[in-house]
Parts: sequence; C-alpha cells; structure tokens
Amino acid sequence: MKIIRNDKLIKRNAVIGQTTSLLSLLILGIGMYISFKKPEMFSLSVGALLVGFLLSQVGIYFGNRWGRSPRPDELLDQGLKGMPGDYTIYHYASPVPNLLVGPAGIWLLLPFHQNGKILYDGKKWKIKGGGFTQSYMRVFGQENMSRPDLDAAALAEKLKRTLLKEIPEDKIAPINTVIIFTSKIAEVEADDAPVPTMHLKKLKPFIRKVAKDAPITAQEIKAVNNALKHKAQNLKREV
Repeated sequence: MKIIRNDKLIKRNAVIGQTTSLLSLLILGIGMYISFKKPEMFSLSVGALLVGFLLSQVGIYFGNRWGRSPRPDELLDQGLKGMPGDYTIYHYASPVPNLLVGPAGIWLLLPFHQNGKILYDGKKWKIKGGGFTQSYMRVFGQENMSRPDLDAAALAEKLKRTLLKEIPEDKIAPINTVIIFTSKIAEVEADDAPVPTMHLKKLKPFIRKVAKDAPITAQEIKAVNNALKHKAQNLKREV
C-alpha cells in the first residue's frame, strides 16, 4: 500500500496546538492572578479566563488530531498494514483528510478515538461509558461525534467536485465512507448505522471483502489517482 502524507501540514498544525495550549495556560494564569490579587479588576480577570479557555479548546482540537502519537492517520496506516500495492492512502493530501483508493473502491476514512460503547439506535449516535476522562472530552475536548454521517456526505460531495474536474461523472466510481473507532477499548454496536461503522481491527478484513465482492477496475483506480496527483505532488510517499 502506498502512503501519501502531508507532513508539512501535520507539523504546522502540531505547532499550532502546542503554541495555543501554552498560551492558554499563560493567559489562564494571568486571569487567576488578577482575580486573587486585584479583585477590583474583575471584568479583566473574567475576560482573561474566557480567552484562556477558548485557546485551550483550540489547543486540544489540534493536539488530538496532529499532536499526539500515534495520530489518527498513523493508526489507520497500522490498521491497513499489509494491503497490496494497488492501494493508495492519502492523509491530508486530497480534498478530504483521509482517503483510501484501490480495488475496493474510493473510501473516505473517518477515524474517531472515543472510548466506551458506541451505539447507533436508528436515529442518533450514543456513547456510553469511557470513564470521567471521556466524559470530560465530550463536553470540553471537542470529542463529541455529532453526526458523522452528515459530515461524510459533505466530504464526499467535496471530493466529487474535485474529481469532476478531471473525470466525467459517469466514469467516477462510487464514493463510500467508513467510520472507524481507533481506541483499543472502544466497543462498536452500530450495525444499523447509515454508513459502515466498525473498530479499527475490522477495517482491513472489511476492505478486503469489498474488493472481493465488488471491485472497481484498474482504469477507475488510475483515473482517481491521476485526478489527485496535482494536490499530492511533492508530498512524502511511503510504501
């Protein structure tokens, strides 16, 4: 499997996460100092605490996606390790964050790192368990799933618009989505979800089964990779 990764973007966003996290701590510290030492400047203290909190959320957002290791893209690579050479996975090197192209088709990969039990009840997503840390992250750390199926539809449309610039619409293979939970302690019960949803350990067998049951042609694979070539050129490639 060929891996094309935008390391420049990843490093930049990791620095943004680190910088905003440190800055948020500094501003929160200033706010606390003012609140204790200069209570007459209450409004300034509240303003500093609010700005510090908002910056901390930005830091958590960037840190979760680009600062920690293994990152979501690295976990996807691990989960798909050993796939044949006619597959290409794009990380931040296409119109969508994570994209797999190969005999199984065109797949948007949406990774999530929630702990606990992930459920889909036919109408909405639910997460149960995971402990205090997971509950905190849902509220304050931007780890809430919201509606990943709607996110997937928007990303698929964005990718399709790019492909249409190079490929006639009737020649574009279907664009699919799979939602993947990467935490080792996540339990997924979402058979009725509107898009395939599974734990990372089941991703490779799933992709192989799709390739066996309903493969796309080598010409379709080549057309997609060629359409993405301009954005992916000069980026790091791995095998």
